[in-house]
Amino acid sequence: MRRIAFGLLIAFCLSLPAAAPVAAQDNPMEKTILDQIEAFKADDFATAFTFASPSIKSIFMSPENFGRMVKQGYPMVHRPGSVRMLENREVGGRLWQKVMITDQAGRTHILDYQMVEGPEGWLINGVQLLPEPGVGA
Repeated sequence: MRRIAFGLLIAFCLSLPAAAPVAAQDNPMEKTILDQIEAFKADDFATAFTFASPSIKSIFMSPENFGRMVKQGYPMVHRPGSVRMLENREVGGRLWQKVMITDQAGRTHILDYQMVEGPEGWLINGVQLLPEPGVGA
């Protein structure tokens, strides 16, 4: 009986990683963020730039400039250890998606992605690194 229960537990745990990407596919906002992070991991800044809103594109002007900014300002996004979607919400008429990223050194970061819907789907209109809990002025 113990072997059966243990076997079921192992089978359940092994099925979890496969289920996570399917959930993101059901949520187009999350998929946009995850697809951009995958592009960053591959150093494919041209593809990553396609997930940026027109206003972000006008600020950085090129995928190369955009990539430099991400590498310098958001290294945890450029080379994440793990990524987990948290809640999304509307604040002041704007949609935000919270994302927890654990970097390769094991430090956890919470980022807030502002999302806008364009004619071809969801785009990232900005990212802010949120302060760690308990840290403030």
